[in-house]
Amino acid sequence: MVRHKRTREKTYECLECGKSFIRNSHLVIHRRREKPYECPDCGKSFSKNYNLVTHQNTHTGEKPYKCLNCGKGFARNCSLVIHQRTHTGEKPYKCLNCGKRFPHSSSLVIHQRIHTGEKPYECLECGKRFPDSSSLVKHQRIHTGEKPYKCLNCGKGFCLDCGKSFSQSSYLVKHQRTHTGERPYECPDCRKSFSQNYNLLRHWRIHTGEKPYDCLECGKSFIQNSHLVIHRRSHTGEKPYECPDCGKDFSTRSILINHARLHIGE
Repeated sequence: MVRHKRTREKTYECLECGKSFIRNSHLVIHRRREKPYECPDCGKSFSKNYNLVTHQNTHTGEKPYKCLNCGKGFARNCSLVIHQRTHTGEKPYKCLNCGKRFPHSSSLVIHQRIHTGEKPYECLECGKRFPDSSSLVKHQRIHTGEKPYKCLNCGKGFCLDCGKSFSQSSYLVKHQRTHTGERPYECPDCRKSFSQNYNLLRHWRIHTGEKPYDCLECGKSFIQNSHLVIHRRSHTGEKPYECPDCGKDFSTRSILINHARLHIGE
């Protein structure tokens, strides 16, 4: 496909090199000399036949470049090179602000927006902005109600065991562990296993003694944020749990449950 624009001096200009021509036919000839290999499917031109052949894989679905580690195939060699970094751990792109490294340049560009505060992707429904397009797509499912991720067991857009559907694939994977009993995250100290990574991190604090959640009133520290929330009620006097039988209020659900047994025994 010939790309051109009109100019005052000469009629047709090559957008690849900037050279201008009086006639369109001259531009066509020029482009064939510069990029003689044209894709019959989309009209895109290439300077080398090798590049055309590689490009045509995107149309045919052919993936001749195979990863020797996992067997996954790719249409382009450069895509294979990037993929192989998941096996080698190579991260050649470094953030100059914090030193964090990334396997490909696009990840670095997105990361740098943490430092710059740039959020170029805006939700047209609510105006909320995001640093990358994938975050925007995930957010938009709140408005559309779309839950596109399929159950790995039945191939349907919901969990085979309970019918629950999910807006993100990671949510489905985590949920399915409640049915399979899979616990892939194991504590290296006591060998206790967990279905979610955040549960392992929380458990690990028992061994390390880390208590990252501090009370601003008295300075007491806690392993979990939920423990801090309950503790704060000792300062605020908040008692959000009410007994339906006598109307008495309590600071925690467990205290309410113990209290309710008094009414059962009445």
